[in-house]
Amino acid sequence: MRNEVSSLPPARLTRHPDGITAVDAEYLYPGHAAAHIVHHAGRAAIVDVGTNDSVPYLLSALRELAIAPTAVDYLLLTHVHLDHAGGAGALMRWLPNAVAVLHPRGAPHMIDPAKLIAGSKIVYGEERFRRLYGDIVPIPAERVRVTRDGERLSLAGREFEILHTPGHALHHHVFVDLGPGNIFTGDTFGISYRELDGAAGAFIIPTTTPTQFDPDQLCASIDRMLSYAPKAMYLMHYSRVTDVDRLAGSLKSQIRELTRLTRASAAAEDPRGAILQGMWALWRDLAHQQGCPVSDERLRELLRGDLELNAQGLAHWLERRA
Repeated sequence: MRNEVSSLPPARLTRHPDGITAVDAEYLYPGHAAAHIVHHAGRAAIVDVGTNDSVPYLLSALRELAIAPTAVDYLLLTHVHLDHAGGAGALMRWLPNAVAVLHPRGAPHMIDPAKLIAGSKIVYGEERFRRLYGDIVPIPAERVRVTRDGERLSLAGREFEILHTPGHALHHHVFVDLGPGNIFTGDTFGISYRELDGAAGAFIIPTTTPTQFDPDQLCASIDRMLSYAPKAMYLMHYSRVTDVDRLAGSLKSQIRELTRLTRASAAAEDPRGAILQGMWALWRDLAHQQGCPVSDERLRELLRGDLELNAQGLAHWLERRA
């Protein structure tokens, strides 16, 4: 273990207020996915972890922050999509005192990931799944804490409230950092890549990925988070955003428009193509209004994966309605 730790790769860190550090999970490309380390009174929690390939970067970040692996009390996993939780089992092997905190719908899939793996292969395909996620390591059941909606947990006296937030996925919950006024939102508060920050501030989009997207639930979950009047949201994709009310309004407006164009696509010769075309036009126009500093070509390159997965999720939602 000592030799492996000594050869860890350098981690890309962004230090935020309140003892929070974003660690680039190096998933797909830099600046796409961030795990967060919360350090308080000598103890630590990690919010979402990325994939197996992210584990060395998280261990490197702990070393740079002078946090011993034995000081990590929790892995706070917002949901079990593999870009968020795929590396959790592998990371737990390095953190002897950590407990994985999971939604009751997600916990069984991390204890026995067979169904999670099978479902992910349907979305990504066998070859791409192996390349992105590798072998998913189960988490021992005795190291899992299953949450109840509204319960609290303490990190050395720092209180977090857990809210079950369906809409992106039924197994999604978020962690409200009560004292400082932050929320670790997973994917419930959308996606906001820092490269797209413009003159009007952050640019944000919802994530409507397969297979459990529900627009009404997602808008209700956003409103529930807003009721805590948070000063900042910490997203997996990508890290800290403020101006929370404006961003929430943009998300809900986009969710309504995406569901409208998805319903309209049912009459098209190529419904999925119609969804993609409408979504791209919506995001391009919003980016222009926001003053995003990149070209349309670069914007499409950054959003290509989100366009594809969102279109799948919206099409799946339409099929469920039918």
